Amino acid sequence: MKAAWYEKTGDADKVLKVGQIADPTPNKGEVLVELKTSGINPSDVKTRAGARGEIQFPKVIPHSDGAGIIIDVGDEVDKKRIGEKVWIWNGAFGRPFGTCAELIAVPEFQASKIDESVDFGPAACMGIPASTAYYGVLANGAVENKTVLISGGAGAVGFYGIQIAKLSGAEVITTVSSEVKAKVAEDAGADKIINYKNEDVIAEILKFTKDEGVDRVMEVEFGGNLPINEKILKTNGVIAAYGSMTEMQPRLPFYNFMFKGIKIDTYLIYSINQDQRKKIIKGLSNYLNNNSLKHMISKTYSIDEIVEAHKTMEDGSLIGNIVINI
Repeated sequence: MKAAWYEKTGDADKVLKVGQIADPTPNKGEVLVELKTSGINPSDVKTRAGARGEIQFPKVIPHSDGAGIIIDVGDEVDKKRIGEKVWIWNGAFGRPFGTCAELIAVPEFQASKIDESVDFGPAACMGIPASTAYYGVLANGAVENKTVLISGGAGAVGFYGIQIAKLSGAEVITTVSSEVKAKVAEDAGADKIINYKNEDVIAEILKFTKDEGVDRVMEVEFGGNLPINEKILKTNGVIAAYGSMTEMQPRLPFYNFMFKGIKIDTYLIYSINQDQRKKIIKGLSNYLNNNSLKHMISKTYSIDEIVEAHKTMEDGSLIGNIVINI
C-alpha cells in the first residue's frame, strides 16, 4: 500500500517519507479499512516533531483521524461489516500505523459506522476536533437552557463546540482574537462573541448574562484564563479543560472554587473512558448522518504533499481543519 511514514522525529521535510509498504491484515477483533481521507491535528505534527518525546515505534504512519470503507474483517467480527462506511478515531494513538495510508487495521470499535451519504472529509474530523468538543460540552451533563462559554470559538475544536452546545439547547458565549475569527464564530452560531484583544471579557460576560455568569466553560487555555473563569462561573459551574499552554502550572484559587462548588474536568480525548466514548460516537455519527454540523475544512492535500500539509499545520496561520485525500 502507499503510505507516509517517519522513522525518527524531526522537521517534516527531513523525516517524512512517502512510498510503498506491506499491506496490513486484520487480526482477531479488527477491521481492515480502505482509507479515503486522513485528518491532521496539532498533536500529529507535535508527535512527529518530537515535542511529545522519543519515537515510540521503529516506523510510524502519522494521524489518528480518518475515514474510509471496511473491506475485510478479522476473526470474531461480523462479516456484514464489510462495505460499511466509517470514521476512525485513535488510529495512531499507542499504535505504530495511523491513517495517512491507503489501508489501516484497527479494533472494530475504532471504526464508527456512518451513512452512505456522509462525505469522507468531514468524517475525518470527528476523531479529535469534534470529539474533544463533544466531551467538553456534554460530558458533565445536559446544557439545555444553560449558558456555555466556549474559549477560542474559531479554532477547530471551538467551532464544533459552539455548534454542539447550540444543538443541545444552550446559549453560547465565545472568545476570539480577531474580526476574521469573529466571523467564523458567528457562522458557528454563537450568541455572544467577545474579542479578548480589545474587550473586557469578564465585564462583557457579566453584562450579557445579567451578572449571573455561565454554567459551563469549555477551555482551551486553562491557566491563562483562570482569572476570568474564577469571576464568571456560576455556583456549581464546570470548567472542562483540554489545554493550558500559556500557563502550564497555574496557581489554583482553591477556596474560591471550593465555596462555589466549581468542578474542574481536565481531559485528553485519546484516553477518555469507554462509556464516554460510546456517547461521543453515537452523538457525532448522528450529527454526520443528519448533516447537523457545519465543517471547516480549510485545506486539502494529497498524500504526496504530506510535508507541505504538516508545515501548514505547524505555522498556525490556517483557521480550520486540514485533510489529506488518500
